[in-house]
Amino acid sequence: MRFDRLLDDNRLWAVRYDNEESNCFDLLFSSWYDVKGLLAFFKDNLSDLSAFFHITDVYEAVEDTIGEAHRLECLMLDISPDANLDYLFKHLENSRFTEMSLGREKVRGDGNRNHPSWLRIYAIKLEPGVYLVTGGAIKLTATMAERPHTLAELAKMERVRNYLIDEGVFDLDGFNDYINNEQSN
Repeated sequence: MRFDRLLDDNRLWAVRYDNEESNCFDLLFSSWYDVKGLLAFFKDNLSDLSAFFHITDVYEAVEDTIGEAHRLECLMLDISPDANLDYLFKHLENSRFTEMSLGREKVRGDGNRNHPSWLRIYAIKLEPGVYLVTGGAIKLTATMAERPHTLAELAKMERVRNYLIDEGVFDLDGFNDYINNEQSN
C-alpha cells in the first residue's frame, strides 16, 4: 500500500492499493465517468435506484452520475489553500459527534434538483483538515452494510486504518514520518 498526494499542500492523499497502477481517487472517478460500467451498475441495482431515488431510467442515472462526478472532482482538486476540508468531510457514522483517532469520514456529492446525491468518497481523517482517501461508491441504500459494493468500501477503510495503526501512524506527524521513511525507499 502506498499513498499519493492529491493536493500540493499535503492536505489530501489517496491510497494506491497493491497491484494497482493508479490511486483509488483516480480509479473512482474513472469508474464514475465510464458509461458502460455505469449502465451495468444501474441495471444491476435498478430496484435500489427506483426504491430510494424513484428513478427508473438508467440513462438518466448515468447522466446524473457523470455530471455530479465532474462537479465533485473539480471541487476536491481545485480547492483553495485556505479552504477547510473539514466542511466537505463528515463523520461516516451519522450518530458520531466526537472526534476519534484516524476517524472514518465521507464526502457526499451535491446531487441535483431531482434527487440527493448517491456519490460518496470515503477517507481516513489524519487530523483536522487532512484526509487520506480510501475509495468511494455509488450508495443507493440507507446503510453501507446492505450491499456488497458498499460493504467492500467499509472493509477497505478498516484495512487502511489498521495498516496505519500497525505502522505506528496515529496522526499527521506519524503519517509524515511514514511518507518520509517508507515511501522514499
